[in-house]
Amino acid sequence: MTSRTSPGTPTPSGTGLVGVIGGMGPLATADFYRDIIAASPASRDQDHLPLIIWGDPRIPDRSDALTAGGADPTEAIRSAALALVAAGAEQLVVACNTAHIFLDRALAGIDVPLLSLVDETVRVAAERGVGGEGVAILATDGTIASGVYQEAFAAAGVPAFVPPEPVQPRIMQAIRAVKAGDLDAATALLLGAAAELRETGAGALLAACTELPSVLGAEFAGLPVLDPLTLAAEALVRSHQGSPIHA
Repeated sequence: MTSRTSPGTPTPSGTGLVGVIGGMGPLATADFYRDIIAASPASRDQDHLPLIIWGDPRIPDRSDALTAGGADPTEAIRSAALALVAAGAEQLVVACNTAHIFLDRALAGIDVPLLSLVDETVRVAAERGVGGEGVAILATDGTIASGVYQEAFAAAGVPAFVPPEPVQPRIMQAIRAVKAGDLDAATALLLGAAAELRETGAGALLAACTELPSVLGAEFAGLPVLDPLTLAAEALVRSHQGSPIHA
C-alpha cells in the first residue's frame, strides 16, 4: 500500500476540518470519536476538533472482499471520501484497518491528505520499541492475508507476527462477537488467544481490527495493546493544535 500519511498539518486554508470515513463498524467509529475527545486538551466545546463523520455501515465487508469473493468496497469508500471533501474536509482518516488495503484505488486523484492508521501505528511502535520478541497482529482474515501490517512492521524493523492457525479463527469469532454486541464472548475468546500468543513470544498485542479495542483496552492479559484508533486520534489532535481553530 502506498503511504498517504499526513502526520501533520492542516491545509493552508486552515479550517482544520477532518473527514472521518466510518461505519466499519459503527461501534468502532463511535470509539474513535471518543478517542479524539479524550486526546483533546479542551476546556470548552469550541476547543475540540471540527469533524464530519461519515458513518455508513452499508459499505461492503472488507474482509469478505479479500478472502471470500465478496463485493468490492472501493467505490463506496471513494464515494464517502468525495462527499467529505465536497463538504469541506481538509484531511481524511478511515476508521477501519482492513479498509486501508483499498485506499490506493479509493482515494486516487483525491488531493486531500490521509492520516493512515497503519503508518501511524507502526511509527509509534518503532519509536517506543514495544513488542519484545514480537507484536502479535490481531486482525481480520482479510487484513492478515493482505500483509499490510506485516510489510509495514518489517520495513520499520519492528518484529511482528500473525497468529498461528489454531488461534486466528478464534480472533475472527471474537471480532464477529463484538459486531454482534456480545462483548463477554469476545473477551473469553481473546483471553484464550492472548495466553497462547504470549507463549509464542508476543510482547504486545496489535488491535488491528477496529472492533477489538472495545474489549482489549490499553492492556490485556498482561500485555500492552497498540490501538491504531487511539494512536490516530492522538496524532490528529497533535497536528491540529497549531491551526487557527485552536489558536
